[in-house]
Amino acid sequence: MPNHVPSPPDRPRWHRLGALALAAALCVGLALWWQLRAARPPVGTVETMTPGLVTRVLAVNGKIAPRESVAIRAAVGAVALSLNAEAGDVVQAGAVLATLDDRHQAAVLRQAEAALAQAMILQAQAAAEFGRNRDLGAQVPRVTLDDARRSLEGAAQEVARCEALRDQARISLDDYTIRASRAGTVLTRAVDPGQRVDATTTLYTLADLSRLRVETDVDETYALQIAPGQRVRLLLLGSAETRMGTVETVAPRVDPDTGGLAVKIGFDAPIRAPVGLTVTANVVIDSRSALTVPRTALAGGAVFVLRAGRAVATPVSVIDWPAERLIVTAGLAPGDRVITDSTGLHDGQFLREEGK
Repeated sequence: MPNHVPSPPDRPRWHRLGALALAAALCVGLALWWQLRAARPPVGTVETMTPGLVTRVLAVNGKIAPRESVAIRAAVGAVALSLNAEAGDVVQAGAVLATLDDRHQAAVLRQAEAALAQAMILQAQAAAEFGRNRDLGAQVPRVTLDDARRSLEGAAQEVARCEALRDQARISLDDYTIRASRAGTVLTRAVDPGQRVDATTTLYTLADLSRLRVETDVDETYALQIAPGQRVRLLLLGSAETRMGTVETVAPRVDPDTGGLAVKIGFDAPIRAPVGLTVTANVVIDSRSALTVPRTALAGGAVFVLRAGRAVATPVSVIDWPAERLIVTAGLAPGDRVITDSTGLHDGQFLREEGK
């Protein structure tokens, strides 16, 4: 006979019912947990408004520049024969910086001197002729004496004309020697020997490096914020030392091409620095006691103030400025608790304060 393996006995009914009840209870508990979790208000960082000293600063980059500089140009066109100074040299007023080929002008001067010499000989002859006629008195007709006088006057005028031409030639010859119009340091030398120059060519640039300042451009957005007399913190590139200065001049017009307003800033104390060095200038536009909020707290024209566990949208007026914190001019009072990040918030929303 075949062997039959007995099947296990059926599990009791109450065991099955207990397992089902446990599973149902777990599902209900999990659902309640998720509901409670979803119902919990989000967490936000809150800042209590307290007045404090606020300094509004406009940061711009500028360059070191001399207060006074001069471009040395030739008054004539000629070939440069020698250049006697290099960039960085300190020169005195009147020092010879360059010489130009003056051979043509030297010849013009010699011609003028020769013409003057000839005119002086003719003047001497005319004077002698007039003297003889005058000494003869009544023996010489009146018309002859008058002619001699006119000849003498004409000869004198010709001498004066030739002297003027001679003087003009000398002055022009001196233009071929280029001299420093003032004492200073040579910033640039733009030509080399053998190069032809003219009145439009800048040979040298001289400057007084004992008196430096910062020149910069301020975007026209802030043109009404900046004014002479404002204090400035200056940081030269490569230096950790902060120097103080003052806005000296503000241009009366905005450059239509760049949209920039030219500003010049003076140092409180003399400095030594190369011209053209970059300087970060922090112009103190305003300093006052005020309430401030993080820029991230602003949602349109309002911030959210935490009141009784709710985020309440509160309209505010602020001074919009390129900074992380904005000065509040209206809408908040000391003690108000402002939510620092308005992202995703809506008016009346429940919110839990971070750490509570």
